[in-house]
Amino acid sequence: MKYANYSLTITRTAIAVALTASYVSMAQAEDVEEILLIKSQQSIPVTTGDSGVLLDNEGVDFYSAGGIAKLPVINGMNGDRVKVLIDGSEITSACANHMNPPLSYMDASRVESIKVIRGITPVSEGGDSIAGTISLKSQSPVYSDSDELLTKGTIGAFYRSNGKHHGEFLNTTISNENLSLNYSGSLDRSATYRDGDGDKVLDTLYRSESHAITLGARGLDQELIIKLTHQEVPYQGFPNQYMDMVGNKSNGVIVNYLRDFSWMKLDALVSWNDVEHEMGFFTHEKTGTMPMETDGRDVGYVIKAEFPLNEQYTLRVGNEYHHFKLDDWWPAVPGSMMMGPDTYVNINNGERDRYALWTESEYRINARWTALAGIRYEHLVTDTDDVQPYNTMPMIMMAPNLDAAAAVAFNARNHKQVDDNFDITLMLRYEPSAEESIEFGYARKNRSPNLYERYSWGESTMAVSMIGWYGDGNGYVGNIDLDPETAHTLSAAYTRRAADDSWEITINPYYTYVDDFIDAQEIGTFHPRMVMSVTRPKLQFTNIDAEFYGLDLQGSRQLWNSSTWGSGLMKGQMAFTRGKRRDGPEDLYHIMPLNVKIALEQAIGQWTNTLELEWADEKDQVDQIRLENDTAKYTLLNAFTEYRWNSTTVNFGVRNLLDESYDLPLGGVSIAQWRDEGMAGQFESLAGPGRSVELGVRYQF
Repeated sequence: MKYANYSLTITRTAIAVALTASYVSMAQAEDVEEILLIKSQQSIPVTTGDSGVLLDNEGVDFYSAGGIAKLPVINGMNGDRVKVLIDGSEITSACANHMNPPLSYMDASRVESIKVIRGITPVSEGGDSIAGTISLKSQSPVYSDSDELLTKGTIGAFYRSNGKHHGEFLNTTISNENLSLNYSGSLDRSATYRDGDGDKVLDTLYRSESHAITLGARGLDQELIIKLTHQEVPYQGFPNQYMDMVGNKSNGVIVNYLRDFSWMKLDALVSWNDVEHEMGFFTHEKTGTMPMETDGRDVGYVIKAEFPLNEQYTLRVGNEYHHFKLDDWWPAVPGSMMMGPDTYVNINNGERDRYALWTESEYRINARWTALAGIRYEHLVTDTDDVQPYNTMPMIMMAPNLDAAAAVAFNARNHKQVDDNFDITLMLRYEPSAEESIEFGYARKNRSPNLYERYSWGESTMAVSMIGWYGDGNGYVGNIDLDPETAHTLSAAYTRRAADDSWEITINPYYTYVDDFIDAQEIGTFHPRMVMSVTRPKLQFTNIDAEFYGLDLQGSRQLWNSSTWGSGLMKGQMAFTRGKRRDGPEDLYHIMPLNVKIALEQAIGQWTNTLELEWADEKDQVDQIRLENDTAKYTLLNAFTEYRWNSTTVNFGVRNLLDESYDLPLGGVSIAQWRDEGMAGQFESLAGPGRSVELGVRYQF
């Protein structure tokens, strides 16, 4: 069933479109489920780092954070509201600032395919999320089709002038007809980048190293896949946070068993991921002393079964379990009266256990109508042990010790919370002709609070400023009594294409109403780093009612096709999103303003050339509660060219060709710049990167 406008898959032969603009067309193969192919005359981009770079033009926005740690946003909803699956498994952010989000664990050079499902998500594609699902898959095992050993691989490198960003990657496979062994490795690092005025955007440097081994064994109707991963990030700057990452080591194991019976298809997966994370300071661009350590562990399984009962009707059922364990503590700072003598215990033996059952049916009513319906039940339990502050002594000038009082109040509470959530999805697709399709549907989706939203308890200036993944310079306090979010989404899409595929247009309006949306309410104020001239709100997570609505337009038009000039294609997309509270200050935080992307692509011989225009409107509908800054409108021009010769591909490009100076609409504030300027005045918006010349080389063997 091909629900085009709710789902998007990017194949390895098309991922580079994320660096230009989107052209969407319906997949015609009858055995392709919920798929939307991206047509492009380019191949995979030569890049490493955060795999989010592959999604920039696919209906996904991002909160700015570290160089490889951006947080995804779909239809105005961010972070944990977007389900992210890495090779079918879940990884949870184990950090009070979400410095290690799931996308940061999959290096871009490892990605084989990406599926994006927006808004109306089938229950089989994950629960505990309300915005959509992003599913990334690394390379599947490749087997030889003869008795001889198969050896193949790819090696590549790239360089970007802005920030002296460079990386290398290697992917190699050896296999026979039944066994396959693959290794993928990458090294990615960048210095601080500069904006369009030539000024440094402080604290944007990082380094990351990733390794993965994939073992595959197949029989006639079955396959066993084992994936082992290791990642190490020794440092990563976060310009819009008070702290930086000074260490992130993770190890993971995924075991996936696939069996195709004559009457049923089975997909069983078991996963484990362990991370040791540390925040602190490592660069002269943002100095300080305050260690913060976190240990996180994800363990879970997913079992899916598909029953093709007849040519018209398919039944799917599934069972899932996911366990997340979190310890978050802040060691005492020697010689500090405020941060000692004890260890500050933020989350103590925090646990989040989720049990799920679901069923989904797909029915092809006739040649023109297809329906999909599903229901999902989830039982979720969170809990944590007692906590402690650095000390219980009165503060300076005999001021009350807010953290000591908050710890007593928190420890007196029952911490265990139990949520029972039900998801429902209903979708219909109508195809009046081969050139026209209409899709519409309704979804009821739920998300329960994460451990930081429920159990962060400190109320001092230092404690609250360490919590939050918004990059807004504010402070946050948890709330044990938070209810789960319940989102009701209506969405429709109309697609029309020419009979000869020379043009296509898709219109996709959507509306989501969220009961108990987790937002924030002001409970006080604080002075960042005790600078009395600057006042920011102290916020506590709370439930409100909110609504999101918007319109996406995507289209393409073939301009020419000749032996002299090759083929030319014009592609474009426009996105409008609005997010509002039902009560209180109207505008929600970090809603991307109206934006447009247009690209002209030419393919001639072994060359592919692209000229791309990006425009974003001014952002003046801002969150008053969080003191969100306005940003001005801007226009960026990018140019790329690619040359293929036998097994070698060379990419060359210039981003922000005119060296435009602009602020990122979802960038938050630059705390690093504020500190560098003597902590005088208010926080300014985080600036985007200026001109960057790029060169990449890839060789396949």
